[in-house]
Amino acid sequence: MRIPPKGPIAWMAHNHVTANLLMLMVIVAGLVGLSSVKQEIFPAFDLDTVVVTVPYPGASPAEVEQGIVLAVEEAVRGVDGVKRVKATASEGVGAVQVELLISADPQTVLGDVKNEVDRITTFPDDAEEPQVSLASTRSRVISLVLYGDVDLHTLDELAERTRAELLDSPEITQVEVEGVPDLEISVEIPRQTLEAYGLTLDDVARTIGASSLELPGGSVKTDSGEVLVRVADRKRDGAALGDVVVRSDPSGGLVRLRDIATITDGFADVDQARYFDGQRAVSLTAYRVGDQTPQGVAAVVRDHADALSSSLPNSVHAQIWNDDSVLLEGRIHLLLSNARFGLVLVVGILALFMNLRLAFWVALGIPVSFLGALGLLPGLDISINMISLFALIVTLGMVVDDAIVVGENVFEKVQGGMDQLQASIEGAREMAIPVTFAVLTTLAAFLPLMFVPGVFGKIFSIMPVIVSLVLLWSLAESFFILPAHLAHGPITWTGGIFRPFNRVQERFGIFFLWFTEHLYSPTLEWAIRFRYVVMATALALFLMTLGLVGGGVVPFSFFPKIEGDVISVSARLPYGVPVARTE
Repeated sequence: MRIPPKGPIAWMAHNHVTANLLMLMVIVAGLVGLSSVKQEIFPAFDLDTVVVTVPYPGASPAEVEQGIVLAVEEAVRGVDGVKRVKATASEGVGAVQVELLISADPQTVLGDVKNEVDRITTFPDDAEEPQVSLASTRSRVISLVLYGDVDLHTLDELAERTRAELLDSPEITQVEVEGVPDLEISVEIPRQTLEAYGLTLDDVARTIGASSLELPGGSVKTDSGEVLVRVADRKRDGAALGDVVVRSDPSGGLVRLRDIATITDGFADVDQARYFDGQRAVSLTAYRVGDQTPQGVAAVVRDHADALSSSLPNSVHAQIWNDDSVLLEGRIHLLLSNARFGLVLVVGILALFMNLRLAFWVALGIPVSFLGALGLLPGLDISINMISLFALIVTLGMVVDDAIVVGENVFEKVQGGMDQLQASIEGAREMAIPVTFAVLTTLAAFLPLMFVPGVFGKIFSIMPVIVSLVLLWSLAESFFILPAHLAHGPITWTGGIFRPFNRVQERFGIFFLWFTEHLYSPTLEWAIRFRYVVMATALALFLMTLGLVGGGVVPFSFFPKIEGDVISVSARLPYGVPVARTE
């Protein structure tokens, strides 16, 4: 007997075309969202930290602490919105990290900190200009190492050429060269030479500065238009610097810088070097920017590394290092493999206990729920990353529970002789309240993660959003799409290619009936008869568990200790030890 459509569940069950259109829209929206959602290895977020860096060339850590760090700490502690201050004094530089309160506006605190640092008048004379900025994270993807038995100049030239070639690809926007000291032109003049020509180092420095300028000079209006005037005389290499005249006499004699000084085009004299397999090395690190994907960036770098083998000198080699895109690919592979395995389990087990047609429509709820959530991710500014993929993996075990409960109730009513359409409506209606509350209790377990403060809160807040989207779409699919599929069409698929499976299902039904009557029912009757013994045993196991955890037998850690893929070795020597001894 057909019943009039009352309520949304009944209306959708009667209008199966509408249910199919809704399912199609969800699938299309999910595929569109999947193609446009941002991909990154770890989610990008603000660190809510202001960093103050003050270079102090040539100073020891103790001098940096006294002259830089203590002054900056004292100045920024009283700024509104500052939670705590952490400082590091290193050789030649002092760094102060100002952590902000959750309620503080980062830009406002940044301006206040900058103003306080600018007011400090006790910095040493040799200290350079302070640098104040908000700490930020960048999406590092992969590094390409160039190494070999050649000098650093050669490696630097090859690295810059490779960087330009990588930036020519539309898949890569940001590449940085690491392991190369800052370029520097050094000018060395013996004291005897300065005295012979009546010069001082300050005289030479002023002469070099005055002869190496790049300044705007305004404009000149002419009848044909306006002409911009600019002084562009910056010396960019040692040869050009050597032509600077440092002394002249009335007879026309000139003393140029190269006549009295040793000029060297090189690198800053720092006691740091990078090696790879025992040979001097530089590295190029590629970052993901905008809509670029880690896999796309890594693929371009790997392909370019293979092509470099034919163009590099025989003594120089290229090697990939720290390809973080592999982590994202592995997590995606884990999600897909778990989803395939889950589909097989759902279809196989439900087909054995009920029928193959019901199992198919219930299993369809997995991709529909996930695609519904993926379709909303771009609008919520949530990316596909290690955390969101973990949340999707967690929901795999929960997403089909709603459909299984509704489908099993419908199947039971059909087995009892109820009309297929009416069974679908009544079965879904009966499960509406318990299934909805089951989903809400699950959401209640995840929602507190949205209120975790600090950096961890910004990372973990992604999980409850993903879980909520998937479970809510699963709830909608179970009540508005699944009943329409179960209400129409054959009750079960029989004959043809399904005949062998039907025979397996009949044999399993006989075995399951025997298991229920001879094993499960007697065990249940015994547990009910000796219910106090069962309850006492459960309570004893619970107390034993509390004792194992509280007594330290089962260790507790916020993050599990797992084996890493990189071995790090660090040797710390006293300050001032010669570089040769360190090597």
